[in-house]
Amino acid sequence: MISWQITNALASLLIPPGLLLAVLAAGLALARSRPRLGRALQFVGAGFLYLLSMPLVGTALLQSWETPATATPLPPAAAIVVLGGGQYRNAPEYGGDTVGAMGLVRLRYAARLQRRSGLPVLVSGGSPDGAPVSEAQAMRITLEREFGVPVRWVESLSANTLDSARNSRDLLAAEGVRRIVLVTHAWHMPRARLAFENAGFEVIPAPTAHATRSMPTVLDLLPDAGALLDSALFFHEAIGILWYRLRLIFPG
Repeated sequence: MISWQITNALASLLIPPGLLLAVLAAGLALARSRPRLGRALQFVGAGFLYLLSMPLVGTALLQSWETPATATPLPPAAAIVVLGGGQYRNAPEYGGDTVGAMGLVRLRYAARLQRRSGLPVLVSGGSPDGAPVSEAQAMRITLEREFGVPVRWVESLSANTLDSARNSRDLLAAEGVRRIVLVTHAWHMPRARLAFENAGFEVIPAPTAHATRSMPTVLDLLPDAGALLDSALFFHEAIGILWYRLRLIFPG
């Protein structure tokens, strides 16, 4: 749990808005001793914070990164693997932990694919924050009780996508499953596919929740918290891809 917290803390400092707030803080700290440099840092920090908060920019960044929608019908495969997307902890209306909004989007699409294909389902997601209920357990309950979709495998030990790939390989190897339909967000698919293919799977990507927008308006040029989140997701995934490649090259 400690390593998971450290990793996420470092990630928060490397992606917006954390990195830009650090630049602004540095600019304020240097305002008296190095006024020219201080003003430059403040301008850069504030300017990029505004730029990345624009819906036009946030959506464009995610769209440039996402895996395109999967053609239907799906090519032949042996299983559907659904990756966890976080939990809604201590949900009062559900009486405890359950699937979060992001994970629910993935489960909805996985249920649609399972009904069309009849393939068995594996859900993957651990409990890196130490909570008693893992993401995968919450996903299984939601799929079976609310979507009426059976779950054959539950992978509850992973702390990240690399772990999910390796643990899923160990679960599925006994049944000779190598070709899978992989379900996750479209912006997460490049990193997820890298991890699962490196683990030995043949991946049929099934991305969901694509970044879309209607006709541009003046509102697309105004700062928006959702747009800043989109920009942050883009940088999170770009840094994540780089980190995974380094870990795969230097596994020790």
